[in-house]
Amino acid sequence: MINRKIALDTETTGLNPKEGHKIVEIGCVELEDNIPTGRQWQTYLNPKRNIPEAAVAVHGLEEKFLLDKPVFKEIAESFLNFLKEDPLVIHNAKFDIGFLNHELAEANFSLLDIENTIDTVQLSRQTMPGAPASLDALCKRFDIDLTKRKMHGALLDAQLLSEVYLELTGGRQGRFILNNTVESPNSNHLLHNKNLEKKQKVTIKLSKSEIEQHNKFIKNISGSIWNKN
Repeated sequence: MINRKIALDTETTGLNPKEGHKIVEIGCVELEDNIPTGRQWQTYLNPKRNIPEAAVAVHGLEEKFLLDKPVFKEIAESFLNFLKEDPLVIHNAKFDIGFLNHELAEANFSLLDIENTIDTVQLSRQTMPGAPASLDALCKRFDIDLTKRKMHGALLDAQLLSEVYLELTGGRQGRFILNNTVESPNSNHLLHNKNLEKKQKVTIKLSKSEIEQHNKFIKNISGSIWNKN
């Protein structure tokens, strides 16, 4: 059975939705068995408010660019249909879920369950205690290419997050399978592919001359077991 998850990220106008801050971008990447499938969902949003310079400095999204973009209510159904009820992989889930649920509540849609999220900040702190847990730091630790990340972007960060999550869960190693061998569940030995067990029988046929030379050689051996007759 395929294990589907969604790596998700948002960009916002500020830090607290209760202070009137809004989402300006949502990015989602579909994972199956922790591997990106190539299916993605992304949208920019018109926040219907000014965007502080500090926020623009982070994600580069200005009011002029977002003026003709949809408001959250217009994309909510499409967004939820992409998520379905599958677990969400989020870096600092409390932040993103807080914003998303605030927007969903205002648009009269069902809220997302924080218990149905996998927080990669917490996961990284559990697997690597004491190590930096920012997305940048994790990408550098796992040698994930950051050259495209000139600024924050929800879809780009969701893509990076999907790679980080794969590394945190040992996904690359977990999916490495030898083509010609499988490990037996009942022993430490390797069971070879059946095709390898079909060994060809090799027959060596000697010529008449080779047989005569062999017999002559045997006769010259003193006490040879081949000369009992």
